[in-house]
Amino acid sequence: MSSHKLFLFDFDGVIVDGMNEYWHSSLLAFEKFINSPKILIDQNLYKQVSNTFIEMRPWVKYGWEMLIIVHQIIKSEDPLNNQNKINFLNKYHQNCQKVLLENSWVAEDLQKCLDKARKYQIDNDFDNWIRLHRPFYEVIVFIEKLKKEKIKTGIITTKGKIFAGKILEKLNIYPELIFGYESGTKVEIISELWREYEIMGFIEDRRNTLLDIKQNPETSNIPCYLADWGYLKNVDRLNLPLEIKLLKLKSLEDLLAPLIWQLDGR
Repeated sequence: MSSHKLFLFDFDGVIVDGMNEYWHSSLLAFEKFINSPKILIDQNLYKQVSNTFIEMRPWVKYGWEMLIIVHQIIKSEDPLNNQNKINFLNKYHQNCQKVLLENSWVAEDLQKCLDKARKYQIDNDFDNWIRLHRPFYEVIVFIEKLKKEKIKTGIITTKGKIFAGKILEKLNIYPELIFGYESGTKVEIISELWREYEIMGFIEDRRNTLLDIKQNPETSNIPCYLADWGYLKNVDRLNLPLEIKLLKLKSLEDLLAPLIWQLDGR
């Protein structure tokens, strides 16, 4: 067993609530970097996040999918709304691919446009971009306590590494490791980390990601926690496998004592 102890965190929905930023940056990506004749960017759109977008966010795995959803919500003809969104969600992945095809878009190109929108804000109005993120302070305190116990921390996110790093730095969080979407899937990353570290836990708000980790022979023994405060579908909390624990913000403190007990070797 490795003497290097590591605790892992997802980023969006676990350390910060970035709902305002997702909406704002997606709109900006269309305003400045993506040409679509089906939409018109009204500045009033920036004032409030669409409720339809909020309700669809739990289905999103990668940033480019947010652009698909925003496009479909703000398009002039037959836009997505709370009444018809269920039809889109019932075949979510197929419908995302359909929108890509209809507009001759490539997912990787959309992701780059989202990254450009974020970089534009960092370069031109960094403080306002930061304010679009709402940190979960209970998680920040938990990370600080892990540090005091000499447990290393790592962030694995489907956001670009540079953008997660900027936000973490502003929150005075300095994990030993940060992995963005550029580094591969979370299962691939954790499979590599497992060879070097004793991974003491992983907090994530995507149920399917945790299931993938538990079904992978190399990572199946890693303690997995589903963040109850994250972007969850209603069904995500139901019938969880025994090896995946539903974790509430107020229970983070309770998670610390067993970790310290393991460190002490008692």
